[in-house]
Amino acid sequence: MNQVSRVRKPIVHFALSLLGYVLRGGFSWPGGHLPPHGHVVSRTMAGVGVAASADAAADDWMIACLHNAGIRNVRVDFTYGDDQGPCGRLLERLLAADFQVMLHLVQPFEFARKMESGEAADGWQAFVAATLARYGSRVQMVEVGSTINRKRWAGYSLPGFLSMWEIAWREVRARGLVLAGPSVTDFEPPWSVGILALLRRQGMLPDIHTDNLFSERCTEPERFDHKIFGRRLASLAKVNLIKKARLLQRIGQDFDLPRLFSPAAFWTLPRIERMLPDSEEKQADYLTRYMVLCAASGALEGAWWGPLVCHREGLVDDAVPGYPVLERITHYAAVTGKLGDFRIRPALHALSAFNRLIPGATYEGRLNCGQGLEVHAFRSAGQLVHVAWTINGRATALADVYSADDCRAASFLSRDGEPLDGQPTLLCEAPVFIIWPADCVVHINPQASLAAGLVVHRHAPKRKHFFFRDEKWQGVVSAENLADASLLWREIHPERLAPQSREALLRHARNAIWTIVDPRNGIDRLVVKQPVKMHIHKRFLDRFKPSKALRSWSGTSELLRRGVSAAAPVAYFERIGDVSLCQNFYVSEHLATEFSARDLVAALNDGGTEFLGVGKAEAYQQLAGFLLLMHGKGICFRDLSGGNILIKPPAADGKLSFSLIDTGRLRALNHPLPLAGRLSDLVRICNKMDPPGRAQFLEIYLSGIGHKLTWSDRIPFWVYDWKVVLKRRIGRKAIKRLMR
Repeated sequence: MNQVSRVRKPIVHFALSLLGYVLRGGFSWPGGHLPPHGHVVSRTMAGVGVAASADAAADDWMIACLHNAGIRNVRVDFTYGDDQGPCGRLLERLLAADFQVMLHLVQPFEFARKMESGEAADGWQAFVAATLARYGSRVQMVEVGSTINRKRWAGYSLPGFLSMWEIAWREVRARGLVLAGPSVTDFEPPWSVGILALLRRQGMLPDIHTDNLFSERCTEPERFDHKIFGRRLASLAKVNLIKKARLLQRIGQDFDLPRLFSPAAFWTLPRIERMLPDSEEKQADYLTRYMVLCAASGALEGAWWGPLVCHREGLVDDAVPGYPVLERITHYAAVTGKLGDFRIRPALHALSAFNRLIPGATYEGRLNCGQGLEVHAFRSAGQLVHVAWTINGRATALADVYSADDCRAASFLSRDGEPLDGQPTLLCEAPVFIIWPADCVVHINPQASLAAGLVVHRHAPKRKHFFFRDEKWQGVVSAENLADASLLWREIHPERLAPQSREALLRHARNAIWTIVDPRNGIDRLVVKQPVKMHIHKRFLDRFKPSKALRSWSGTSELLRRGVSAAAPVAYFERIGDVSLCQNFYVSEHLATEFSARDLVAALNDGGTEFLGVGKAEAYQQLAGFLLLMHGKGICFRDLSGGNILIKPPAADGKLSFSLIDTGRLRALNHPLPLAGRLSDLVRICNKMDPPGRAQFLEIYLSGIGHKLTWSDRIPFWVYDWKVVLKRRIGRKAIKRLMR
């Protein structure tokens, strides 16, 4: 059968429809980034994509897993021959167990490419007719189309897609089934407008508008999308997940399609690991935040996760690494791992908690105004639920958001639905469910926002963060549990810190640095840092910055949460209302090492061939690798002198171990540092290197980002060299020497 689209020159009609929509202001929505309130969250909001394994026992495992998680909505990708294979077996099991199935009909890539010429039309019609005859009356809906805006994944040209759609539409309509499509991937509204305009022109619109509404490219679900108008204009355009969902819903409504589904979206672990090492924990954070925002938008009937089981993005790890032959958003064809290797990730528990608490509730709105902190309220017949979190790395004190009485009346659940041991003292990037009886009226501080300058490493192993405040002091303590945190707050409280003894004193200049005994075990030592001198200009400029102690805490936390080694923070304290800028203390673990990068550079200068038994080229290679990691994670250290890079002697594998100290000046980006920023950051460490060593080190470093050293790359280093010379001759220290 050779079906031909009834729209002549579809690309022209596509372009004209899109142009008309733009001119009518269809994409303009100044307040669209703010969620509406008063709507009931769909019962079908949570779902997941499933695929079969060759091992039939995996069917039982996955069905039990879905039951335990309370997930009843599933999407099954179904293609040629699946009715006789494992996918058909799993589909029958799901239907027999009363799961609500979205059956996604997928045409193989090689046949999709031939639809424009009509060569593959008969086979497609036979497949659709046979599949719908067998399963159609038992599934919730039938979805047709697969990432039409990704030709290299799906294979369709625009005419080929329309031909495929016409065949499927006629078969679905003949049986009175619910049809969903066209399955555009990502937020690409020009495709949604153009395709729906063509389908309306044909008189073949679906019943449900589907778009795989990814937020992965924004990194965090609540951020404004920087890939639409660029990083500088992202905050002006305000295209966040809420606005995307609402715009897609409005586009559907303009084509008489009020129902909107996102059948699949996910965060791949490798994408997360570009910046953050705690990828499985972050995947779970993102899932909850994404689902809550989709529910808050009021636009979506369903926002479903992509694959249930796979290594790169699944809620369950099947331990099969590597890049898939075909993108799973196009066709989630099979589970390839062994049942014995399956491992549930935190993201599955997070989806289960959301599904238990939010669908069916009435959304009462976002309760705070500031960016970076999110507090959303949902009320059902049985309870009032607030979901609260911050953007990555940031935090705010619970006491600055809720009253003490409201906190005492609430129960607290973790992102994964587990009861917390008492009240959390900080809200941070891992969402918290705060629950009251349904008739409670809870008021939060509407101006609540992020704690200024505070960064925490939320997913540090065996570490939690506890906020303390009394009449004079406030701060954060990092400890394994509340008992240890309370002990630290009591024993190293600033008013109990003894004057530093001469034996314990490490430094006394602008800052005093000394060691104390760790009160938790009486053996290990902690390092305390306090500013003692503030130059006049600093007294003015720093008055508008966080305290030095907080900057040191936050700088170190930024490094650690991005996987860059540093002396672990233990606490910071600052006096409330301090105008001297010196009443603040930073406490960290003591790194027992005798060497720094200053020693490495000195050993390799003037013909030196090795450092601690490591050859010159290899030592430079290892130092460059550490700095490449730091810069690749978006860190500009801004004080990268040799003394701030501590080194432990090589282990049995010959690898030096690097850690950073004095972190108060660093700046952190949400993307890798550009070349200019990298070179600017390297000038201090390179200043002490002899010319051949500097050239060798820079060549090694730049090769790590695929760049060759040029004469223009050397300019920042020459400029800094002259700056150092001038500073030594006419700077503050030179003047003091002259006066003496």
